[in-house]
Amino acid sequence: MPPSKTSSKRKGEANLSDNEGSSTLTVSKKARTENKSVRENSQPTNTVLPVNITFPPREPGTVRLATWNICGLVASQKKGFKYYVEAEDPDILVLTETKVNDVPNDPALTERFPYAYWSTSNKKSYSGTAILSKHEPLNVTQVLPGHPDPSHVKGRIITLEFENFYVVGTYVVNAGNGLKTLGEKKEWNVHFDAYIRDLDSKKPVIWTGDLNVAATEMDLANPKKNWNKTAGYTEAETTAFKKILASPNDISANKFVDVWRQLHPTDRHYTYFSYRFNCRTKGLGWRLDMFVLSERIMERVKMCEIRSEIYGASDHCPLVMEIADKL
Repeated sequence: MPPSKTSSKRKGEANLSDNEGSSTLTVSKKARTENKSVRENSQPTNTVLPVNITFPPREPGTVRLATWNICGLVASQKKGFKYYVEAEDPDILVLTETKVNDVPNDPALTERFPYAYWSTSNKKSYSGTAILSKHEPLNVTQVLPGHPDPSHVKGRIITLEFENFYVVGTYVVNAGNGLKTLGEKKEWNVHFDAYIRDLDSKKPVIWTGDLNVAATEMDLANPKKNWNKTAGYTEAETTAFKKILASPNDISANKFVDVWRQLHPTDRHYTYFSYRFNCRTKGLGWRLDMFVLSERIMERVKMCEIRSEIYGASDHCPLVMEIADKL
């Protein structure tokens, strides 16, 4: 649910270390200064990408998936997009809010991810979702069955079917300023609930992307101020999300799990910080980007982390998950 954006230039060039086991980050002078004031919830406050980006190596026998709302591919590429992708090196990368009008011609991405699927909106430079994969899926779809208006779906959903599970990437409808498109969001939620349950009846589901909902009061900095007033934190939206997790109206249906929250039950960490009002440095954020899994495969998850230091190429931080499985 990002408001209008302003630019944030990356300082310095990344120097990616070959030491995959290192998690040390060297940041620019600006970012280093701002990191002195890490907020109460222990999140970095840098506003440009670290100069050196390295992450611990993945656990053997796992699939690494990452999701990132990049707030425009072209803009993000100018501010260090590729340095994060190179360092993370996921098997599957879900991108949301790509704002591309055509399939991008990026040889580096194509070489890393030979199977790339881009869903673009009918509106120029609006919305957009992509799933980039190192592994070939069995099937690919870009529709939300039952939804009466394909224009409200285009650019917002991609489903990849693999042998052992589905991966569903979404840039969920935003309820809009003044909640003017909350009705559209409600319609999306009804059809998506039915869709994800239909998929789950066939094989487990990994749903990820920018879900445009703060699930609980712990998932945004100012819950009381925003309740039923701001897109992403209304009774209609939170109830629809809880219904998917717990299925209160159908005890026979399988449940889903909000993975990061399950693994971090008391943390108030966020994936989105508006470029306005110094929200990043003040720690005023929202957790909008998630991994939601069929409950029966939750025990296979080895880690799920917000890459909180990866900020500046977008107003969102990436989220990564490793699951013990094969594609």
